[in-house]
Amino acid sequence: MKSKKKVFVTVLCAAALVVASVLGTMAFLTSTDQVTNTFTVGKVAITLDESPVNDAGVVQEGNRVKENTYKLIPGHEYTKDPIVHVDADSENSWIFIKVENQLGDIEAEKLIATQITDNGWTELTDGSGIYYKEYVPGTTATDLNVFEKFKLTDDADVSTYAGKTIKVFAYAIQKDGFTTPEAAWTELNN
Repeated sequence: MKSKKKVFVTVLCAAALVVASVLGTMAFLTSTDQVTNTFTVGKVAITLDESPVNDAGVVQEGNRVKENTYKLIPGHEYTKDPIVHVDADSENSWIFIKVENQLGDIEAEKLIATQITDNGWTELTDGSGIYYKEYVPGTTATDLNVFEKFKLTDDADVSTYAGKTIKVFAYAIQKDGFTTPEAAWTELNN
């Protein structure tokens, strides 16, 4: 009986070994997947500058500047060429400019306003003197000319204009979320 028991245990062990090896080599069908979201932040970036000039409004060598000083002479024409520079990686944007011209009463032919529209700027519908352009990104920085010069009338009484200025302001806001430039300008002023 011992021998039958021995044979039975041997057969049982062999069967267990076969079952274990079959189960150990079985492959299960599996699948995995993953989605990863990485976020970046968009930006709108502009700068505003103009050519350096001497006090007669003649362009000088050197880097573009934020300020110039002029000597006023009736009938004289001066270079003043503000440019809005939009960074290449800026988002779709509304770009705005505003010019505060304290020489407007002695400016010949309202030359500044004419040049602004000639350079493709559109005045807001409210007549506020705020102009805009729509910026669409490109692969390089974009330069938006505002105007190039101003001229005084031949009979300008410049004596009362000492210390007066022409200030140019530039603003930018993302286009996404604003269907009109008026809505974007309203948001900028809040």
